[in-house]
Amino acid sequence: MLFVQFTLDSDRYLLDSAQIERMLPLAPLKALPGAPEWIAGVLDYEGASVPVIDIAALALSRASQERLSTRLALVAYPRCGADGVITHHRLGLLLEQATRTVTFDAASFGDAGIDTPHARYLGPLTRDDAGLLQWVRIEHLLPDDVQARLFAETGA
Repeated sequence: MLFVQFTLDSDRYLLDSAQIERMLPLAPLKALPGAPEWIAGVLDYEGASVPVIDIAALALSRASQERLSTRLALVAYPRCGADGVITHHRLGLLLEQATRTVTFDAASFGDAGIDTPHARYLGPLTRDDAGLLQWVRIEHLLPDDVQARLFAETGA
């Protein structure tokens, strides 16, 4: 499988590239006063409003650093409606040091051995010559109440 690698401080993480629609450089965002601190704002993308999550703010309680290697990944966020039908919503993710892709066999990932109910998005681990990498599961990034707020206008 092909992954986009990014970092949070000195730790390395992975996103499944199949879930990424496009990688963009940093772009101006519309602020959302009153939203959780890890909601960076809204991106105007091709005439549509796209909510953007700051992964560093979500995981580390600090804003992403604005550097050339900080990227905005547009992903298809799956959301299960009350009727059980899964719909996909465009979501932006701010990622630090997201400048390379890597390939790992899905079978190389193993359980982290720690339950993290406050961070359900942290998935299994794999390793390379430089150490451990953790798979971030896009489908578990947002709590249900945040999904309802972000995607309310779409009728989902």
